[in-house]
Amino acid sequence: MKLSIAQSTELWRLLADASRLRLLLLLEAHQLSVAELTEITGLAQSRVSTHLAKLKRAGLVQTSRNGSGAQYSLSPDRGRAAELWTVMRERLDDPQARVDRERASEVVRVRKHGQTWAESVAGRMELHYSPGRTWEATARALIGLLDLGDVLDIASGDGVMAELIAERSTSVACVDISTKVLAAARKRIGTLANVAFTQADMDSLPFHDASFDHVFLMHALSYARQPQRVLAEARRCLRPGGRLVVATLGAHRHEAAMQAYDHVNLGTTAETLDSWLRGAGFIVESCRITSRDPRPPYFEVVTALARAR
Repeated sequence: MKLSIAQSTELWRLLADASRLRLLLLLEAHQLSVAELTEITGLAQSRVSTHLAKLKRAGLVQTSRNGSGAQYSLSPDRGRAAELWTVMRERLDDPQARVDRERASEVVRVRKHGQTWAESVAGRMELHYSPGRTWEATARALIGLLDLGDVLDIASGDGVMAELIAERSTSVACVDISTKVLAAARKRIGTLANVAFTQADMDSLPFHDASFDHVFLMHALSYARQPQRVLAEARRCLRPGGRLVVATLGAHRHEAAMQAYDHVNLGTTAETLDSWLRGAGFIVESCRITSRDPRPPYFEVVTALARAR
């Protein structure tokens, strides 16, 4: 997004204030009222209100009603200010911010008095831990509904997916380019007879045509220099009517994150992935953004389900 000198100056002035940065850091973790933000930061209530008004006008914060009062939180909307904040947030770490977070946790704990746990986190439940309530527990509860047949797990990593689906699969072939990672997968899975491990590059798979009922590409395409070739290989390995499941990082501009995690591309859009799948000979059943990180830099995940013709 192109900016004029005046627009750039205005955005930098907005975020060149320590108090506003403290408020943004707090609001990315909690929904808080003006009174609570005043208590946490020690700033005058008038100053907090003024800062929040400016941040709201810039699209960085939003309000919602909670009983008779307004609650502020970080806005999920993207805009010029949000892009600049994302860049700053990646490198921001400060002792005062850590103290603020501790105070915020105590304020929220006190606020919960008189409410059930579910009532206190209603609307944001997926962001909060409670005993036994994890995505892993949910996945293990639902996996029993599946009958997967022969499965190929491309870029299988240390075997998390294979361990999860092995009991509901006739066979699971794990493929990864790293011998160290495959060794960790073998250690995780142990001696399950229906799980096999192969070291190979995902754009040149050592399997016969039409060998599998399901192929998984879970966060593999971020490591693919030729994603279309990987999808073509997945299609080759699937039996007619077999299904491909893809989860991959949405398009972004955060090269530092790409380098930190050894990604070789900056993700892809749902529209581009859909086009690639159709070009590889798939019938696309769904392809869309299915999740978004709640904190900067707000990475999105594109999920696709496709069937081999």
